Amino acid sequence: MYFKQNRQRGFTLIELIVVIVILGVLATIVVPKVMDRPDDARIAKAKQDIRAIQTALDLYKLDNYKHPSTDQGLEALINKPAGTPEARNWKSGGYLDRLPKDPWGNEYLYMKPGSRGGAVDIYSLGADGRQGGDGADADVGNWESK
Repeated sequence: MYFKQNRQRGFTLIELIVVIVILGVLATIVVPKVMDRPDDARIAKAKQDIRAIQTALDLYKLDNYKHPSTDQGLEALINKPAGTPEARNWKSGGYLDRLPKDPWGNEYLYMKPGSRGGAVDIYSLGADGRQGGDGADADVGNWESK
């Protein structure tokens, strides 16, 4: 008669130790590189938000023939603005559901005309919340995509 042998299959202790050592070596190489990237991720998020706001402003301009004034601000993308220039063809429901905050928790800033040669400036003051700076402290704006 034929009996099946009930062999248990699994990893040996040596195999487990080798895998743990390999994972440890990889972690010591990869983790420091990944941990240095949060500032880059925040800057990329700010650039993405600025592109979305710029698109909404372009749609606003298509409907109303002009961008909102500095005084009307980005709020004109959410609620119909008062004052000049008049928003005669303002789209019911707005152009954005809400205004995003920058990755550092501050409002995006808006200026018309733009100070850097564009029709408008949309920007964040970066991590330090002050004009200028370098790296993560640098201003992030729509002038970077031109």
